[in-house]
Amino acid sequence: MPAVGESPSVVTAVQSGDEEAFTTLFDLHRKELRVHCYRMVGNLDDAEDLVQETFIRAWRGRSSFEGRSTVRAWLYRIATNACLDAIKRSNRRVQIVDPSAIAGRGPGFDEVPWLQPFPDNLLEPDPTHSGEPEAIVVAKETIALAFLAAIQHLEPRPRAVLILRDVLGWSAAETAEVLEGSIPAVNSALQRARARMQDIVGPSQPEWSPVTPPSEDERRLVQRYMDAHQRADADAVIALLGPDVRFSMPPELARFDGFEPVAGFFRDLFGEENPGEWRLIPVRANGQPAAANYVKTWDGTTFDAATIDVFLIENGQIVEITTFFADSFPSFGLPVVFEEPRT
Repeated sequence: MPAVGESPSVVTAVQSGDEEAFTTLFDLHRKELRVHCYRMVGNLDDAEDLVQETFIRAWRGRSSFEGRSTVRAWLYRIATNACLDAIKRSNRRVQIVDPSAIAGRGPGFDEVPWLQPFPDNLLEPDPTHSGEPEAIVVAKETIALAFLAAIQHLEPRPRAVLILRDVLGWSAAETAEVLEGSIPAVNSALQRARARMQDIVGPSQPEWSPVTPPSEDERRLVQRYMDAHQRADADAVIALLGPDVRFSMPPELARFDGFEPVAGFFRDLFGEENPGEWRLIPVRANGQPAAANYVKTWDGTTFDAATIDVFLIENGQIVEITTFFADSFPSFGLPVVFEEPRT
């Protein structure tokens, strides 16, 4: 773990109580700490709170930093323990709606009702921090929704070990230092976490993909979906779906598995009695293509924020749609009321 963006003079200033220097140093790691906390708890609002808690804990305990590890490792230790404490306080448990879905296909997102999407724009480097390490680190890591849902099925400490070892690529010794445990304990926890993940997602699960720019084919497919959705054209939307498509709407315990159930959902949504009038905006979430949905208000003058659909696309077809409600719009920088430009 290279000590990126820190110097002895900055560390000395932090230890002596220079709040401005401390804040500057912390901000170099803020984005990657937010992603780390998000992986741990699966909820963006909670992750934001935990980053702030990490800042407060680090500031209050700054005199304890002796420089034997990097500032980054020190902050990760504080953030990880803040997450473990939060998980213990929340007493959240995944809800297994259909146990058969945990074998080979991976968990349904409705089993993790606190799951929230992570806007890709929050991964973009801050131009005011030219030396920020997270711009490199985050780009190599996955925040795919399927990964987030799966790791919520792990016990908290094995979850932390899996993230630090297999996602961040830290050594057993570094991970043991963060968790204030032994190397054998870390290795044992990692073995258990890997075995549990294999039980959840199956042995055929490919490597988790890092965040990558959308392909032109993805863009075209999402545009076709948005055009069909705005026309309330159920048949055109259904034509884009894969044969084993799955649709879920966390936190609702609602899931549609398979082509016919999902097709039926869209036929009902765009029914003749109330097809609605929609406007969609392309966005990105969790390294995946997505679309923000607005529906026209009853008075017909504006469009209200409705949902954000996050897609998994394979072989030119939509194989998973995860729908989140309007409370996610602000984190994407989207207005909750949309008014079309007058022509």
